[in-house]
Amino acid sequence: MRIFQSSGITHNLITYLSRIDLSSISDRSLTLSQLFSWNGSTPYWRSGPWDKSTFSGIPKLQSSYYSSFTLEQDPKQGTTYFSADTDNNSFLAYAFISPGGILALMTWDYGSNSWLKNVTVPSSICGVYGTCGPFGVCNSISPPICHCVKGFTPRSKEEWNIGIWTGGCIRETELNCQKNTSRSPSTQVKKDVFVHMNQMKVPDSAEYLSDIRDVGGCQSWCMNNCSCLAYSYVRPIGCLVWAKDLIDFQEFSTAGQDVYIRVAHDNTGMSTEAKLIISISTILGIMFVGTAIFGLWKWRASKRDITDKTGEMSPGNAWKDQLKQKGASEFTLFSFSSLLLATNNFDATNKLGQGGFGPVFKGMLNDGKEIAVKRLSSSSGQGMDEFKNEIVLISKLQHRNLVRLMGCCVEGEEKILVYEYLSNKSLDSFLFDSKRKAELNWDTRFRIIQGIASGLLYLHRDSYLRVIHRDLKASNILLDEKMNPRISDFGLARIFEGTQVLLNTHKVVGTLGYMSPEYIMGGIFSEKSDVYSFGVLLLEIVVGKKNTSLYYRGQHFNLLSYAWQLWSEDRGPDLRDEAIVNTCPPSEAMRCIQVGLLCVQDQMTDLPNMLSVVRMLSGESDLPQPRPPTFTFQRGNPSQDKEAQGESIFSMNTMTNSVVEGR
Repeated sequence: MRIFQSSGITHNLITYLSRIDLSSISDRSLTLSQLFSWNGSTPYWRSGPWDKSTFSGIPKLQSSYYSSFTLEQDPKQGTTYFSADTDNNSFLAYAFISPGGILALMTWDYGSNSWLKNVTVPSSICGVYGTCGPFGVCNSISPPICHCVKGFTPRSKEEWNIGIWTGGCIRETELNCQKNTSRSPSTQVKKDVFVHMNQMKVPDSAEYLSDIRDVGGCQSWCMNNCSCLAYSYVRPIGCLVWAKDLIDFQEFSTAGQDVYIRVAHDNTGMSTEAKLIISISTILGIMFVGTAIFGLWKWRASKRDITDKTGEMSPGNAWKDQLKQKGASEFTLFSFSSLLLATNNFDATNKLGQGGFGPVFKGMLNDGKEIAVKRLSSSSGQGMDEFKNEIVLISKLQHRNLVRLMGCCVEGEEKILVYEYLSNKSLDSFLFDSKRKAELNWDTRFRIIQGIASGLLYLHRDSYLRVIHRDLKASNILLDEKMNPRISDFGLARIFEGTQVLLNTHKVVGTLGYMSPEYIMGGIFSEKSDVYSFGVLLLEIVVGKKNTSLYYRGQHFNLLSYAWQLWSEDRGPDLRDEAIVNTCPPSEAMRCIQVGLLCVQDQMTDLPNMLSVVRMLSGESDLPQPRPPTFTFQRGNPSQDKEAQGESIFSMNTMTNSVVEGR
């Protein structure tokens, strides 16, 4: 922790920086300082040089704050002090770096009595050091975010085309001043020229020329020195020149500096004849392309009605229009660069889990809001269909027990969903963990059961869309900070229209152990398919074991058969998880177990609907006697050795995943 002292009114500017350095730009008489944050030995972010009032690479610093900062250097002692003078501007502030490398300056607001985030850097992926490599320019609001300086071309076009930009750019033509060719005295030597770029964050590794007082002198010096690759006259600093590759070059939408880059004359000028040839060729090309586009448009127009009925999502900007048509106008279309920054380039340490769709990462937006980012896996055969399905469905469904989808990203091959982040992750991370299941007392478990039932009732009956989830399981139940459940993962869900009761599919999807018999055997699904899955999940919550791979004294059992066996022997309370025995009344346990068994009966027609389930759980209606469930096979007698029962029963394979099976 570093404390900066200030003059005037006493205050502390505290930094919780894991590693933040004041580094120097080499010069002839004066050291120009800039802030660096580091990831190990690699620069992660750079502030740009101090310009006597602020760091030039942080355009968002508000004048009311940065005017209070000063930076003093003592060249003889080699020290630099960064401080705040509050004689005319009293404030309290601190800075910190998050584990993801985000540096934030917080200031105290006396009006609201709260900390306000004044500056956050890097504010986009372009702020990450060297994102676009040498001679590459980064612009976060103009995709693709990286482009080469005029006169340069990508070092590797293959990598550049797939979004790997760190290799940067190389010159298209050698500088005229570097050409080592013999010329006669009468030969006119072409001079290099300078490409002007404005509103730029000046690149790293500048040299400061303290004896040059104006922009003309800066230009003249650079022109007459072939080693000078670029220059910039930054007021009030002075003349900065570069003899090394331009790295960490960023284009701002506001503020920034003028930078001039040296290129060969051939890159910027051309003869009148060449211009005429190019103009004629361009006109002919436009006419040809226009004719082709018109023909293509007419062909597509003839098929538009069919395409719209299939619900196919169009690429590019058409996604936004289609989402609005489907009622998702409140969606945020995130840029890929903003999600890279939010997840620290999808760092493995931010990974929350892996499903059939793809990996899920934790992230943080610039405003400090935490998010869960689900990235479509290119190897997922059903991923694109899931992606489209989930956007259309969740954007229209609003219920306290359904996860909220905040937006999506569609850029190139990237298809990403962004959800609210729920701090307690998924139900299975508690329920099937021997060390954490005790955190789920009976009141919490019963509230989770009721919340899931309420969410399913909304999907089946109360929303204006009738939706069958088809993949209800413990890993798809997320928990917020108060342990309230949210149903998630609607990639496999289907909409029922009108008076439809049953649907048949040639592709059975879901998770083994949660799928109803008629769905597995015949591909038939309905509301009752979700009811069956709910019954399995309810029994798992009460028992604290997974439906599949349940063992008793070395013998394999299915949880449904085991529950049926004990319930039919009036030993239902013995099914209670040891972690809740002391908090779960036997009568409530028996009610839940009986409701669970009613939901997993052999015949689909015997299963209750979710409205009946909700009423039975709340005690508003009587409970009928359940019939035996399917798959009640067993190897051995679970009633034997009652005393050893608690220690001998355990579940295997705590990881769950969506699977696709052909029929």
